[in-house]
Amino acid sequence: MQLLNASGCLDALTAPDVARSLDAFVTKTVTPEPREGNPPPRIAETDHGMLNAIGLANPGRQAFLGQTLPRLARELGPVWVSVGGFRAGDYAETCEQLARDEVACVELNLSCPNVDEAPESAAEVVGACRAATALPLYAKLSPHAWDIGETVRAVEAAGADGISLVNTLRGTALDARLRPRLARGAGGYSGPALRPVALAAVAAARRATRLPIVGMGGVSTGRDVLELVACGASHVALGTVLFADPDAPSRVRAELRRELDELALATVEDAFCAALELVVKAEN
Repeated sequence: MQLLNASGCLDALTAPDVARSLDAFVTKTVTPEPREGNPPPRIAETDHGMLNAIGLANPGRQAFLGQTLPRLARELGPVWVSVGGFRAGDYAETCEQLARDEVACVELNLSCPNVDEAPESAAEVVGACRAATALPLYAKLSPHAWDIGETVRAVEAAGADGISLVNTLRGTALDARLRPRLARGAGGYSGPALRPVALAAVAAARRATRLPIVGMGGVSTGRDVLELVACGASHVALGTVLFADPDAPSRVRAELRRELDELALATVEDAFCAALELVVKAEN
C-alpha cells in the first residue's frame, strides 16, 4: 500500500519534506490554459470539515511543463500529475504532452465540483486520454453517482488503469446573515464527515473492478487508512488533514502499525477487502 496526498492538499515546492514523507506526490490539477480560479472567499471551515471553491487555479499546461514539473522532479523524482479540462480534447492534449520521465502516473480529475464539467462522459474522457498516452491513467470519480460501480466499469472498459475516489462532495455553508460563505455559493466539502461516504464508495468500486483503487476522503488516522483498505482500497491518500498537520504521514504510519499489532495482522495487505468478505457472507 502506498500513502499519497490528495491533489490540491499539499504544495511540494513550499513543503518538500512533507511531500518526501509520502510514497508518491500528486500535483494540483493542471489545465490547458492558466486559471485564476474562483473569486474569494473560496474557503470556509465548517463544524466537521472544510468547503473549498478554489476553481482549479493553476499556471496552465505550458508553465507547468516548463517550470513546475522540472522543479518537482528535482525535489521528488517522478510524480503523479492531476489533469483537468473542459472537454475530452483538453485532457487528451495534456496527457500526450506528459510523456516524459518526470511523470509516473496521470490522475484524471473528472469530478471537480467547483468548475463546469466536460460535456463528455467520464468514460469518453478516459478513452480519449488512453488513445493519447501510454502512461498509467487513474480516473478520479465523484461519490455523487448512486451506482458508482457502473461508472467504474465504464472507465475501466475505456482504458483506465486505476480508480481514485472519492472527490469532494458539493456543499454550502451560510454566514450569520444567512448568506453563502463562499462567493460561488457552493464548494467541495472535505474532512472527517466525508469518511463514511468514501468507505461506501470504495467498497462499491471494489465490487465492480480488480483495478487498483486510491481511497481518500476524511482520512486523518491510521485506523482510517486501515478501514479504507478493508473496504477495498489498494492505496490511500491524505487530504484536508495535511493543512492542519504536516506531520500527518509519519503519524498515520505509526498509528497504522499499532492498529495492525492490535488486530494481530502482519501487514496492511492482510486487511484488504476484509469488510467486503463479511458483507458477502451476510448477504448469502
